[in-house]
Amino acid sequence: MIHSHESETTHWDHPKMIDLMNSLADLNEVRFSAYRTALKLRTVQKALCMHMLQLPAALEAFDSHGLRAQNDRLIDIPDMITVLTSLYEVIAAENPSLVNVPLCLDLSINWLLNVYDSQRTGQIRVLSFKVGLVLLCKGHLEEKYRYLFRLIADPSCRADQRKLGLLLHDCIQVPRQLGEVAAFGGSNIEPSVRSCFEQASAATKEGNKGGTLDRKSVDKEKEKEDTKEKTLERDADGQLQYIEAFHFLQWLQKEPQSMVWLPVLHRLAAAESAKHQAKCNICKEYPIIGFRYRCLKCFNFDMCQKCFFSGRKAKNHKLTHPMQEYCTTTTSGEDVRDFTRALRNKFKSARYFKKHPRVGYLPVQTVLEGDALESPAPSPQHGGGGGGGGAGGDDMHSRLELYATRLAQVERGARPPDTPDRESPNIDTKKLDECEHPVLEVP
Repeated sequence: MIHSHESETTHWDHPKMIDLMNSLADLNEVRFSAYRTALKLRTVQKALCMHMLQLPAALEAFDSHGLRAQNDRLIDIPDMITVLTSLYEVIAAENPSLVNVPLCLDLSINWLLNVYDSQRTGQIRVLSFKVGLVLLCKGHLEEKYRYLFRLIADPSCRADQRKLGLLLHDCIQVPRQLGEVAAFGGSNIEPSVRSCFEQASAATKEGNKGGTLDRKSVDKEKEKEDTKEKTLERDADGQLQYIEAFHFLQWLQKEPQSMVWLPVLHRLAAAESAKHQAKCNICKEYPIIGFRYRCLKCFNFDMCQKCFFSGRKAKNHKLTHPMQEYCTTTTSGEDVRDFTRALRNKFKSARYFKKHPRVGYLPVQTVLEGDALESPAPSPQHGGGGGGGGAGGDDMHSRLELYATRLAQVERGARPPDTPDRESPNIDTKKLDECEHPVLEVP
């Protein structure tokens, strides 16, 4: 707390925190709130040096300071400082010239109190402390999801609606602090809890245990599900009363509206070092650094993230066109697939795209503040199959020749009698449909 005798006012924020939060205003020009929120959070993450904190180190510190299984109790500022000091000393030892431990301690405490203790009681729940640090640290996204679920799971590794609500409430406080909560369904997390439980109930009824984020982990979770199937408890409407990690992961894989900013943050971090051998058709940047956006309607049209986020226009490219996002360099198979999509989309009108918006997250029905999100297609998984990813060289060239011929006909305004959507023997349209995912357009 800083007290100014001249103005007789009290400030809760460190001067550097005030500067940091003021600097985030520059990002308000970003059109899509999932990306706007991720960019703001990435800025905070770096200012706190949390992007250097490995997830296992954070978990080890929680345990070594006696915080295991203490999630319902309160932790005060001196105890938070003790835990954070041990973490920052590890980070500083690895990056001595990059970490100012006293400043990082001040800023991290300031951030946690702003997010979870706006009234400044000097205490927050241990659960909130852990969630706040795990969301900001460096680690695999699925590992974070699994740990977050463990925080609320009972001894039988299950969680009820109340516990899930506590977790999601702590998560949504992050975009709230950044002034972005409305786009993610507002502060009311009940619709998100209901969405997760309804999906889990439906999947269990149908025996639908489709893939989660990791193949090996799916098999393990599926085995657990099968052994516990008989003990699942349902209410009078047939809804599950508890969910397990498997259900939670399946729901998060769909990037639900209230949590979509977190995977976008991870993609943003992955994209920072990406260098794409492509030129931005708007600002002419070459190579494109960061996210690369490829239009799936215009032929050979790319945008850098700066131009895409600011909504800059080109002569023939429209903001309503479907876009594919890449956070890593593209493979030849992905190039062929996107060429195919651009060709197919040449036959589709603007009315079609308005009628069939591409949504890259799981909408959550709410009654609240904020419009529904729209969405750019998240970066595809590399090494996966659809859309020509496994095509050999000769096959690829023959496809390109066919597509180029078709495209030329389209550009001349003469639609061929049989489009690739209909009778081309070389195109597996089912696979192409399966791998189409939209960019997260979150206005």
